[in-house]
Amino acid sequence: MKVRITKPAQRRLRQIDDYYRKKGNRSHVTKLKKDIKKKSELLSQNPELGQEEDYLKELGQGHRYVIVTKLYKLIYLVAAPFIFITDVFDTRQNPNDMHP
Repeated sequence: MKVRITKPAQRRLRQIDDYYRKKGNRSHVTKLKKDIKKKSELLSQNPELGQEEDYLKELGQGHRYVIVTKLYKLIYLVAAPFIFITDVFDTRQNPNDMHP
């Protein structure tokens, strides 16, 4: 399956990038992007790899997640022939801020 990153997830990545750029820690974002790429490759081979995302369960769309680093998780949705990454969520934030 092919992995696609939605516009909300791209915006979230830009926000993360901006935050760490201001903090002077670009290496953190570089590592995060590498880890996202690795997880995306794994997901393309095994779309059911992640667990169901409890906070989005009520939508009934089957959102799942995989942990990317200690602080971030990829929220994704399988809609063959694609896997859509809908959010790169910072686990230190309020789960209600998660993008479906």
